Formats: sequence, structure tokens, C-alpha cells
Amino acid sequence: MDVQLIIKIAGVGLITAVCCQILNKTGRDEQSVFLSLAGIVIVLFILVEKIGALFETMRDVFGL
Repeated sequence: MDVQLIIKIAGVGLITAVCCQILNKTGRDEQSVFLSLAGIVIVLFILVEKIGALFETMRDVFGL
């Protein structure tokens, strides 16, 4: 597992959480929800490459 990947995910989560708290305090709850969803989508895009590499490794190991 690459430490840099964990730091990227934690950074996106931290920035998203802080921004959501700021939006909630200012009364913009709907925008906070959309920001949370955007954070989840960004993390999923980061993980797609790693998941693809995992499946390729499994294919090579099992010879499928």
C-alpha cells in the first residue's frame, strides 16, 4: 500500500469536512451535501486506478 495514496485520501477528506462545517454554519446545508458527494466522487476516481491494478494482478496470478 502506498502511503502517498492514504495521504491524498485523508487530505481530500479533511478539506471536505472543513468546508462542509463552514457551509453548515453559514446555513448552506444543501451545498454542504453536494460538497460531501463531490468529495466521495473524487476519492473514488483516485481509487479506480488502484482497483484496476488489483484486478489485473489477480488475473495474472490466477491465469484467467
